[in-house]
Amino acid sequence: MQICKTLTELKQAIDVLKNNRKKIGFVPTMGALHQGHLSLYHRCKQECDVTVASIFVNPIQFTNAEDLTQYPRNETQDLQMLEAIGCNLVFMPSVVEMYPTPADIKIYFGTIEEKLEGKFRPGHFSGVGIVVSKLFHLIAPDVAYFGQKDLQQYLIIKMMVEQLSFAVKVVCCDIQREPDGLAMSSRNVRIAQQHRDDATSIYKSLLLAQSILLSHSIHEIKKSIEQFYYPHSALKLEYFEIVDADTLEDISNIGINQSVAICVACQLGNVRLIDNLVVNI
Repeated sequence: MQICKTLTELKQAIDVLKNNRKKIGFVPTMGALHQGHLSLYHRCKQECDVTVASIFVNPIQFTNAEDLTQYPRNETQDLQMLEAIGCNLVFMPSVVEMYPTPADIKIYFGTIEEKLEGKFRPGHFSGVGIVVSKLFHLIAPDVAYFGQKDLQQYLIIKMMVEQLSFAVKVVCCDIQREPDGLAMSSRNVRIAQQHRDDATSIYKSLLLAQSILLSHSIHEIKKSIEQFYYPHSALKLEYFEIVDADTLEDISNIGINQSVAICVACQLGNVRLIDNLVVNI
């Protein structure tokens, strides 16, 4: 497994792959890898000749300085996991390597970035868009893989690729869950032991909403979810929304042949967790 830490090293490695006409699959991450990440790499390996990973905690997508400081990092373990699954190339730049000068440029994605996560993390998707566009430019992958857990991020990147004509296919992969239903996330290691059972209620709330999706109005569903969370005092519900799964636009009625996304964000102690279910009616 080749490890590149500079843009020069990466360019040389990518040039070799391109000259050999290899189909390049790419999975960008911020490290702290878990089985959810590995599922992306497994799919990448099935569909591409070469698997490229990036590990970079991108400072410009954090809207909370404390969250950036506390974001889990374990490069040694990450590299061991990537080598074990047969990853071919890892790009691990420093912040200075990626941003030799301040990233003054901003990207605005329109109304889709103002919903859900965008309401609570202003500027977050601009930072995501900048780093992903840089990585796409540097690695020039044929296919890039993203997890459905960050559904809004996937849709924004997909829109960016389409509107800026990046020559990359963007693939959304299913959420991977713990046996108790909790969506796998790098932030899960920060959940206090006394709050671990509460965390499972997030997925349960999605299942509850799904079970009454066709028998109740959206207003009634949201009221039921508020009542569901009421006994779980450790969980602070930030939002619970039922939206169009392709545009994230609000919907007033749910009809047949419609794809909806049930999206939730909660604060659990000092950890912020998100999850979603996409339901095809």
